Amino acid sequence: MRFSELPASSAIGACLLALPQLASAFYLPGVAPTSYKQGDIVPLYVNSVKPGPGTSNNRLHSVISYDYYNPAFQFCKPSDGPQPISESLGSILFGDRIMTSPFQLQMRENQTPGFDLGMPNDDGTAWFYNHYEIEVEYHQVKNKVVGETEQVWSRVVGVTVRPESRDYGSDAPGADCNFVTEPLVLHEGMEGVNVQFTYSVTWIESETAWATRWDKYLHVFDPKIHWFWLVDIAVVVVILILTVMSILVRTLKKDIARYNRLDEFDLDDLNGTSAIEEGVQEDSGWKLVHGDVFRNPPRPLLLSVLLGNGAQLFVMAGFTIIFALLGFLSPSNRGSLGTIMILLYTVLGSVGGYVSARVYKSMQGDRWKMNIALTPVLVPGIVFSSFFLLNLFLWIKQSSGAVPFTTMLLIICIWFVISIPLSFGGSWLGFRSAAIEPPVRTNQIPRQIPPGPTHLKPIPSMFIVGLLPFAAIFVELYFIMSSIWFSRIYYMFGFLFVCYVLMILTCAAVTILMVYFLLCSENYNWQWRAFLAAGMTGGYIFLNSLFYLVTKLQLSSLAGAVLYIGYSALISVLFFILSGSIGYFASWWFVRRIYSSIKID
Repeated sequence: MRFSELPASSAIGACLLALPQLASAFYLPGVAPTSYKQGDIVPLYVNSVKPGPGTSNNRLHSVISYDYYNPAFQFCKPSDGPQPISESLGSILFGDRIMTSPFQLQMRENQTPGFDLGMPNDDGTAWFYNHYEIEVEYHQVKNKVVGETEQVWSRVVGVTVRPESRDYGSDAPGADCNFVTEPLVLHEGMEGVNVQFTYSVTWIESETAWATRWDKYLHVFDPKIHWFWLVDIAVVVVILILTVMSILVRTLKKDIARYNRLDEFDLDDLNGTSAIEEGVQEDSGWKLVHGDVFRNPPRPLLLSVLLGNGAQLFVMAGFTIIFALLGFLSPSNRGSLGTIMILLYTVLGSVGGYVSARVYKSMQGDRWKMNIALTPVLVPGIVFSSFFLLNLFLWIKQSSGAVPFTTMLLIICIWFVISIPLSFGGSWLGFRSAAIEPPVRTNQIPRQIPPGPTHLKPIPSMFIVGLLPFAAIFVELYFIMSSIWFSRIYYMFGFLFVCYVLMILTCAAVTILMVYFLLCSENYNWQWRAFLAAGMTGGYIFLNSLFYLVTKLQLSSLAGAVLYIGYSALISVLFFILSGSIGYFASWWFVRRIYSSIKID
């Protein structure tokens, strides 16, 4: 890869990290503080080089990251060679590759050294960042007397790295490189030109305490706009839910009262009762399908497996957001979010197996062995296979984001050793439990379904129902995507929690409303319709990803486009299963509720 293919601000992606070493004490969340006296070596690590937005149109030109010591960059290495720093599973999966660096930082001692880190080979024209301006903030914590000398101990509380482009000419900058020069412009014909790489270190005393050191990096960009949109969406969602509840409660109370009052009459002895019955049928037809509404849907095995995995994703997402909201996922622990998601999904395999088995048994399914086998294998197998194929593109491009083969084996071991046995155990409990009996009997002969209105047909209803839950998370989705693709820290879990709750409520409300209208039109095939309509929220997320690709990204390679679309599709499929399960179970509760409230002989 040539330097001209990198955005002008890609040097920022080097992510020079001043990470304090662990001490003997430990506390949650985060890492224990380390104190340094003046002159002590403060370790500075480097991460993978990740692309940043271009300066001309602020668009991202690539989604592929590279190792800091990739031979194409020709950065010099520590004298004893770069050493990898231990990382969490989530950190590895998200492409972090932290290693030691040749930078020498000594506590409270400013430095402006210059030395040759490498020689670029480029045939384009661009400003090349060859100087790092490193500003380290420290907080003085205590003084300690050693012998007759009083030593000052400090802690690192902030690091800022600013890349600059400097043309030093043919001469080395010497011991002092802190002077203004013209930018270094790369152009064709520069092959063989020596480029001097330099860095400077400035120590700044700060009043920031160790406990609040992350506040400056985790602030919300444009908080007023964020709050405005969130409150606006919340108000709309609350109005929608109250409207749906009002309509359903008033209508259902009226319908149930009429039905129950009608059942008290003897239709053979009273005149005019048939007219009342006809009026009830014209007013609402949902009671007319009471003998078919709990009829088993087509492909109950597949539906039960998807619902089991959806319940597993639902509980995993809820616990993850709550843990993050309580502050247990500190940004000091890189990759902790991804790690906890994987571990929770693994442990919650029992939930998926239990829900899948109970649903399948209630649908009177007889292929229970296939249900037990497919629940922990089908969806995770599709996800892992897709992830493996996408990872091949990263391996071919020699990207640092490529997950090592050993990590792949570790994930497979976790899957087979922990997740699958727990899912089998949950399925065993589910099949041993009593089947959930419907409140009304099912007729032997299915009732004929009359043609319904256009807006209740499968495709239009899916697009209508899926749009409203997507609107509830649209704003937060923008910040999440910016965090993922532009390598920014996401820590707005309070907003995320509110959006998650709003999405659940909206998804449940609009799906229930669609099922009610569907039953009123005498269409009793609500199970798959509820799942697919609510799951269309994932479809809107994928469409939004394509819109984001057109407006915010400008990928210059086929591999980058395939990776972006592939990962976006993978996330959308998981969200499709999650939201579809929410819509199904909400509709299932609603249908059981209304049919258990009427008297049926």
